[in-house]
Amino acid sequence: MKKMLLLALAGVMASHLQAQNAINLGGDISMLPQYESANTPYYRSNGAKINDVLDYMKTNCKMNAMRVRLFVEPDNTTDITLVQDLDYVTQLGKRIKDKGMDFMLSIHYSDTWADPSHQDIPKSWTKNTATDALKDSVYNYTLRCLTHLKDNGATPDFVQIGNEVSYGMLWRNNNDRCYSNASNSTWKRFTDFLSAGAKAVREATPNAKIILHIERSGDPSASTSFFTKMKANNVDYDIIGLSYYPFWHKSLATLSNTLNDLATSFPDKPVQIVETAYYYKWFPTNDSDYDDTTGTWPATPAGQKQFIEDLCNELAKHDNVTGLYYWFPEENGSGATKTVQKPWINRGLWDNETHKINSGILSLQNFLTSKEALGIEQPKAESSQLSTLNCQLSTLSGQGVTSTPLPSIYVKKGKKIYIKN
Repeated sequence: MKKMLLLALAGVMASHLQAQNAINLGGDISMLPQYESANTPYYRSNGAKINDVLDYMKTNCKMNAMRVRLFVEPDNTTDITLVQDLDYVTQLGKRIKDKGMDFMLSIHYSDTWADPSHQDIPKSWTKNTATDALKDSVYNYTLRCLTHLKDNGATPDFVQIGNEVSYGMLWRNNNDRCYSNASNSTWKRFTDFLSAGAKAVREATPNAKIILHIERSGDPSASTSFFTKMKANNVDYDIIGLSYYPFWHKSLATLSNTLNDLATSFPDKPVQIVETAYYYKWFPTNDSDYDDTTGTWPATPAGQKQFIEDLCNELAKHDNVTGLYYWFPEENGSGATKTVQKPWINRGLWDNETHKINSGILSLQNFLTSKEALGIEQPKAESSQLSTLNCQLSTLSGQGVTSTPLPSIYVKKGKKIYIKN
């Protein structure tokens, strides 16, 4: 009986640790219900129809997590892609959870896109834009949304408190932007908002991991500086989230430098690439905002696939990277479905004209396989070694092991090790 209880405890412990440190692969599928409502066809490469895109991504593409964005009151905008209010997100989030997948919620704290160029205060929050009032708005809104999601079977596993908040959020004017030369008070205003959001996450969904998401993956120094500011202001979070688009954020070598610097400066913070994508046709070479990367990866289905494979190979070198999400994989519009998304972006994983899948979607699995079973490193320790190991081990959450360890995953001298039966 004692042996059975120990085995059961070991299984629970291993399962819990694995869930907290799993490798996640998925995409931001915030527009999928819109395409479905427009009866957009989705086909395999051989022309066979895909009846359930979400199920296909899970079963055939091995994706285990999905991301969905949330806007405060998107009805205040004229952008036809901004439909993700709380009810919409709740329905989609429940579908994700019902599939047995992890659910990442990206809260924009705006009625419209929140990104490095736009961090607009929601219209309903503009009646009082004093810092304390906005802190209350962030806290109350976050708490209300997460409670609603939890009560309706859509509890998030990850919560982004803000989207691409490299320069802050809830801007009243340019003085609120957190540039490198911004005052300490400007940074304090911003981090107070983050702390308010984090407090609500801990209260409403205590098992959810908090992500701070920036898009400075192409600037190692700026990325490290941002999270140093977070530490100095005691912002509570679990995971570093990055956007990486090579036509905006430089080469894979630069991304590698950023990931290395983050690993060195913040060894306790895993990194997830929460947005990435690449073109399978058309590239805006005349737009000065874009770097023309077609010399490395042509804007073709084969070029898109090669980018995905090269990215996965690079991420495999970084033990601190635990997640990869493709942005807008479900893009698939032509004919009547132009009303879903326009203009066409041509970065999705289905062809906008033929509705057939692009081969790159299957290459995303390389991220999972390259991590070799959640990044666990050899050698495996036999039970006979436990007495000499226990004083050198810590759990994945950083707690030292002071007694004979149960079979599970531990850290020894900075490396993961698996104790087997």
